[in-house]
Amino acid sequence: MNHPIRSYEPHDQERIVAIWEASSRIATPFLSEDFMAKTRQQIREVWLPTAETWVFEENARVIGFVTLIGNEIGGIFVDPTVQGKGVGRSLMDWASLHHEPLLVEVFAANTIGFQFYERYGFRETNRYHHKPTNQVMIRMICMG
Repeated sequence: MNHPIRSYEPHDQERIVAIWEASSRIATPFLSEDFMAKTRQQIREVWLPTAETWVFEENARVIGFVTLIGNEIGGIFVDPTVQGKGVGRSLMDWASLHHEPLLVEVFAANTIGFQFYERYGFRETNRYHHKPTNQVMIRMICMG
């Protein structure tokens, strides 16, 4: 059996953007359309070309992904139709296998993301004001 996690390939881009957008609309509905549009562009032009990205595939379809820059998680997103089935945990396990400690930033208002990270073992290190969104951001660390 093939492992469901593999390295990102350029043909995954549109599926990754679609998963990011669907998940973000649920977890971070407070983000403006302008910020979402800028982030969508950054995913295509900055994150995917420069970050280490791993995708989780099921039946030859990408259903989740994690991006890393060093040991910092740039994002972990799972298709909302399959959330709660261990895809996010599998991606996090994969990331922690290759990078420790793991660092992440999450919007304080993103209770879905914050709770996921807490359940995984991340602990808050500090909070700060994120000027582009006027939101509180929480920095977290997981020692593995």
